Amino acid sequence: MSAPPMTPAQAIMCLSFSPGIGAVAYWRLISHFGDAAAACAASEKALRQVTGLGEKQRQAVAAAVSLLPTVCAEEERLAKLGGVCIGHNQPEYPEELLHLTDPPPILYALGDISLLRKRAVAVVGARAASSYGRRMAATLAKGLAERVVVVSGMALGIDGEAHAGALAADGKSIGVLGCGLDVVYPSANARLFTAMREKGLLVSEYPLGTQPESFRFPARNRIIAGLGQAVVVVEAARRSGALITAQMALDIGREVFAVPGQADSAKSAGCHELLRQGATIALTADDLLATLDSVSARKPAITDREEIILTDEQAAVLALLESYPQSREEILARSGLSAARFGEILVYLELEGLLESVPGDMLRRLPAG
Repeated sequence: MSAPPMTPAQAIMCLSFSPGIGAVAYWRLISHFGDAAAACAASEKALRQVTGLGEKQRQAVAAAVSLLPTVCAEEERLAKLGGVCIGHNQPEYPEELLHLTDPPPILYALGDISLLRKRAVAVVGARAASSYGRRMAATLAKGLAERVVVVSGMALGIDGEAHAGALAADGKSIGVLGCGLDVVYPSANARLFTAMREKGLLVSEYPLGTQPESFRFPARNRIIAGLGQAVVVVEAARRSGALITAQMALDIGREVFAVPGQADSAKSAGCHELLRQGATIALTADDLLATLDSVSARKPAITDREEIILTDEQAAVLALLESYPQSREEILARSGLSAARFGEILVYLELEGLLESVPGDMLRRLPAG
């Protein structure tokens, strides 16, 4: 029986709703089949050829199409809430997230989705923040919001002050949730949640109703790091989720700033460690933005150049790549080339600025020009 017609977003959701199919397994399927619809329609024989997919995962993918009614119901609930779902293959999806090793296949969004395409800086820090930390977060966010979108995680403490500071300055802010868009967490942020929905943007990679379990917050942090051109850690202890966000930012080439605190303050020990490791000191929004502008100015400018002429083999390999990360091993298998020849072609394409290698032995195609 042929599968019922699905939109690209519905196909992504069917896979994402399948038990045992997280971001890692999802991207393995996309790398192998090319898109979510093809993966949903794949035979059991074809699914056995996907590297790293367990038997239960194969069974889940084989039954993914049966989840279409559930997906349609989710879309209806989301529409009633005023939200939308954005698949990784849609133009509204922020390209910056595709630099992550495991980009969220789909984003659920509530508010002004145009903010996803604007320059942004993430401001993060401790939940149990001091009065100094709260003041610095609000002050920095107010200054940043005059020129960029402020991103944070909607938690108590530094996150909440950053969002509130940006909105107080009539700026824009994006809140990344570790739960469904219809779950107000923490409940103390209910008023902020409403303000962000009306004046900013709330995003999550989780379906409606998903509860804020602890393991979801480190995953949420990678989205915060990905959306921002830089991450500013305002106040953080030595063991802090904010430091995880900072490390994720470094892993994908973002700038990291840290706000110094009192020398003997345990709440600022994590910031001081970042500064010792080379993070840039953050004292004012103007200084921070000037540093970011200086870094951007030092990066090589894109200039007009002659059209690149590719051989048939080079063009064929490039055609296998997408703008999201794909497994080098899977692309090699699909190319039909020897490992040596495949490697030579990758080197040429990378030198020409047509592809890049990303962590996890993954490859992604770069935008034209």
